Amino acid sequence: MSTNKPSRKKPMYPVSRELRSYLRHHGREVKLPVSYTDLLNYTFSVPIKDKNGNDTLWEKTIYDKREWDFIREGLVKIYAILKTEGDFSFTSHLDVARVDYCTFGNSHPFRIRIVNKYNDNYDHYYIKIADASRIYGLELEHILSPNRMTFFTDRETLVEEHIPGIPGDLFIQQMLNDPGTNRIRLAKEFVKFNERCFVRLLGDMRSYNFVVDVTPDIEDYQYRIRAIDFDQQSYEGRKNFYLPQFFKENNSYVNLCLSHLNKESMAQYQAEERTLITFRLASSRYRIKELLDIMSTDEISTQTKIIELKNGLNEHLNTTAFNRCQSMGQVVKRHLKQTLQKNLLLVQRNLGKSMD
Repeated sequence: MSTNKPSRKKPMYPVSRELRSYLRHHGREVKLPVSYTDLLNYTFSVPIKDKNGNDTLWEKTIYDKREWDFIREGLVKIYAILKTEGDFSFTSHLDVARVDYCTFGNSHPFRIRIVNKYNDNYDHYYIKIADASRIYGLELEHILSPNRMTFFTDRETLVEEHIPGIPGDLFIQQMLNDPGTNRIRLAKEFVKFNERCFVRLLGDMRSYNFVVDVTPDIEDYQYRIRAIDFDQQSYEGRKNFYLPQFFKENNSYVNLCLSHLNKESMAQYQAEERTLITFRLASSRYRIKELLDIMSTDEISTQTKIIELKNGLNEHLNTTAFNRCQSMGQVVKRHLKQTLQKNLLLVQRNLGKSMD
């Protein structure tokens, strides 16, 4: 498992002209009143501790008064762009409660807390550097997963909506052994999440990079595991890096699956998830083709990692189909075809019958 650690520092890949055109065409590129660079102009910061006094790796930023007036107004407007498509008529009762900065990881994000001045209800969103890897990851999540992703870019700035849920590592500590937790349903969801990540090659899904969304259901609960970090979209060369089951941080979830599911059940849930991905792929086939064609010509990894992943997937899937791939985008495109081949044939056959 020690070989599944990510590279010490993943580089930021710039947004290409073709990707920028795609984002503009699909309404992702908008004019933002505040940029990531603007937020770097804070005067000083204070570490944020959790309720037990532990360092959260986030810092509360403090700005000069002149800077703050401009930043505060812009951040409220960005929230309106995220939530009401730029309708600023609701912004008078909103304010910025806090701007936090995180130096951990690759993206160095700012977390913005917006508060309703009338009832103190608050919400969050994030401002980050526009990294091509993360943008491809967000778009693939939006198209191929059951989750809709709200994000916008403006030149070198990326704005992301907050993804609600209980962080996977905290869920292990606080809720996994709770008598009210339906372990079988949670185990099923981890199998499906593992499959979603592998099919679209989203890497580094350790427990603190995903959240567990719990929804009350008839006499019980349903669970959905959602990725919250997309920096490692098809960057690393190790095949197991794209399978959450191989990270030691996820051992509790893996043991849950081994305790409550047999091999046949796991195969069933994997087939179910691939079928759902295939339906989403078919319904968005023009958009996904446009995205993957751009991704195939973009530089989002190194040749060494591309070759390593090609060889690993060839061996895993008992094929030589990946030999022709020259980029990570081509590897993702080929992997979707290889893993969803049977499902695509069934969907095409059923669609043909429905049109006859």
